[in-house]
Amino acid sequence: MHAETDLQPPDVVSTFTQLFACTPPGARRARRLVANRMDVWGYAHGGEPNEDVTLVVSELAANAVRHGRVSGRGFRVRLLLREESLRVEVSDARVDRVPVPVPVPGREADEGGRGLLLVEVLSEKWGVELRPGGAYKTVWAELRVGSCAD
Repeated sequence: MHAETDLQPPDVVSTFTQLFACTPPGARRARRLVANRMDVWGYAHGGEPNEDVTLVVSELAANAVRHGRVSGRGFRVRLLLREESLRVEVSDARVDRVPVPVPVPGREADEGGRGLLLVEVLSEKWGVELRPGGAYKTVWAELRVGSCAD
């Protein structure tokens, strides 16, 4: 799903990448490991921005499990920490199901879609990238995190 040879932007301070099973326990594990990684990077667990990042990862991972599942394929979480921002990427193998950036008018509240609204509120910006060859898609969000405590 991901070639580790992807070029890292020059302004990235640190990265975290992990592949997870495309299951509800995999999504929960992603949330816990990202919260831990943010803590390791100096952003206290339970505080801002750790809480915002964890919520965004939780929503994107849940969407990968719910809408991006392909038998035998997992989903990947990648964090790219910069001086003042963090890019969250969640990649899955379902390129035929791409999230839309705004709620569909007339859609009932219980039909879902509220998670992406949360991502939009917590993020500076977010979007979707389809990888060349159609192997997978990446849903990403960028959040302002400020300088870490280190």
